[in-house]
Amino acid sequence: MRCRRRFRAWIRGWNCLRFFQICTAVSLWDGNKLSMRHIEPDVEVLYLALPIRRGSSAKKGRSGAHATAVPLVIDDPSLIENDDMEEWFLEIFAKPGNEQLVTSIEVLSSSNKRQGNHGRELYLKKQEEIRNGRVNLVEIDLLRGGVHTTLVQRPLIEEKFGPFDYHVCVHRMDQKDKNYVYPWLLEMPLPSIQIPLVPGDPMIKVDLQPLLDACYDQGLYERRVHYRTSKPKPPLTKTQQKWADKTLKSKGL
Repeated sequence: MRCRRRFRAWIRGWNCLRFFQICTAVSLWDGNKLSMRHIEPDVEVLYLALPIRRGSSAKKGRSGAHATAVPLVIDDPSLIENDDMEEWFLEIFAKPGNEQLVTSIEVLSSSNKRQGNHGRELYLKKQEEIRNGRVNLVEIDLLRGGVHTTLVQRPLIEEKFGPFDYHVCVHRMDQKDKNYVYPWLLEMPLPSIQIPLVPGDPMIKVDLQPLLDACYDQGLYERRVHYRTSKPKPPLTKTQQKWADKTLKSKGL
């Protein structure tokens, strides 16, 4: 059984018309198999073949917008090969009906990164199917703990960047042997990333930090999280704890 809720909003830009669908999907696991298994990306970007009038353009972002980060380009030729769960995802369609899936954006959950967890097995299957299709894959990992899960191998990232806490991995449909990776540390602001569409179309810039700030404010996490008594998991290093204490003090928390 699967339950889905959708909320639609139209947007204009990139010489075309697209709309988003924000959905939740619930898959029921009976201990032997997942009933009516269906692959649901957290975010889908679908191709548009409907032009709009020239001269219309997206409004400029606010002046404080972050510059787009430059990803690490990691070559990996090996990529060229053929409990209840609730999943939230955002779908971007070209137009209603006969849509072509272009980009799948996945936000990793703790179950995706827990060894032996059924949610991890399902995610890895979905990851493989998306990678082998004509679809871009964007994986956003905002969890410090757990087993490394994105397509790019962790040692390859650390070889170019060094130790990191979080990262975004972008795998493009037209460059099967490469990954574009945005790694960062706990002390660093979240980067602005580029979301690929179909080859030849300009990529979409997404500022992750303002999105996280909005979720934090709207979710009332300042009231819900007890920073002085709650212990982060996994524990912070001495350097991270020093930074956290300084940041909390500056916020009056």
